[in-house]
Formats: sequence, C-alpha cells, structure tokens
Amino acid sequence: QVQLVESGGGLVQAGGSLRLSCTASGSRFSLYDMGWYRQGPGNQRDFVAGIMSGGKIDYGDFVKGRFTISRDNSKNTMYLQMNCLKPEDTVVYYCNCFRNGEVNEWGQGIQVTVSQ
Repeated sequence: QVQLVESGGGLVQAGGSLRLSCTASGSRFSLYDMGWYRQGPGNQRDFVAGIMSGGKIDYGDFVKGRFTISRDNSKNTMYLQMNCLKPEDTVVYYCNCFRNGEVNEWGQGIQVTVSQ
C-alpha cells in the first residue's frame, strides 16, 4: 500500500558526500518508523540508521559520526546525509517504512559507489 522511492545515489570519490532521499506515498507518514539499510554479502540487509515516529534516532556502529538521518513529515521524506564516504560504503541502500500490524515496506534500492 505504501510506495517508497529512493533518490540521490551515484558515484563519488573517497572522502566525498552524498545525500539519499526516500519519499513515501500516502497520508500517514508521520506515524511510521523509517530507516535505511544496506545490502551485505549474500541476501543480508544491514542496519544503517533509523528515525522513529517519535523522533528517536539510532545508527549502525560502522556509520556513526559520518552519517546523519533526518525526516521532513511535511514532505513525506526521509534523508540520509553521508559524509567521509569510503570504498567499503559501495553497496545498494534500501529505504524501509514500518508500523506494527500495518506496514512493512521496502524501496527498490539505490546504488552508492565510492571510488578510490
């Protein structure tokens, strides 16, 4: 029911920055917990950052201090500001929207590539 569209990925040199966006459809965005995950080896999705409906923010251990998550409920949009990017950040990133018993949706994924 909820459709998620990611944007802002691409190619950047090591040490550079990108800003990912995830825009959701519908009228209940402010009620949802939102998060960013990234593709690991195999079929694994690893937690990057989350921002709950009440404003609580959590970061994965490997990105804390480099990435900043935020949301603008008036735009139905969540953001991930990524600074000091490293080649090991090269992966597909996924947007997630969650509310218990109501929605658990994923975006299509967006590629981030960091060159040496």
